[in-house]
Amino acid sequence: MSILLHICCAPCSVECIASLREEGIEPHGFWLNPNIQPYTEYKARRDTLIEYAKTIDMPLEVCDEYDLRAWVRALPSLDDRCGACYAMRLDRAAQYAAEHGFDGFSTTLLISPYQRHDLICEIGGALEKKYGVPFVYRDFRPRFREGQRRAREMGLYMQKYCGCVFSEEERYLKKK
Repeated sequence: MSILLHICCAPCSVECIASLREEGIEPHGFWLNPNIQPYTEYKARRDTLIEYAKTIDMPLEVCDEYDLRAWVRALPSLDDRCGACYAMRLDRAAQYAAEHGFDGFSTTLLISPYQRHDLICEIGGALEKKYGVPFVYRDFRPRFREGQRRAREMGLYMQKYCGCVFSEEERYLKKK
């Protein structure tokens, strides 16, 4: 089975890739994350993933599209930014999977206990119907801490927030 795996960052991918490989599935990575700001953060995450993919011999498609203003304009509202952001990234992954003959698509967002699995699955299901490529759901969350530990051991760049400027703001507001 060939899976296109949307990857938000290298640390989140570690255990997702390991889990899929344990199932006999060889993932093909897909980087598209215009939500990550500022550019220095975007570049650090992208470059870390590119180097990590080489070390584990995983093919990686990099859609290098950084445009903060276009991403913000595409959000219907700040209250629904996560859903719009999931949809934006997963739509492109599903489209790519369909165009390149993959058996399914998934995302490393499914490892995070901070992401909304229900919404990701709803969007994935709708895109499965739209593009005719199955959305492969796996609840990777039980492997989250192990993935973070392994990523630290490997010296991978570890971010402190989801990626968007609003999640970074929330991180600082929670500290007050």
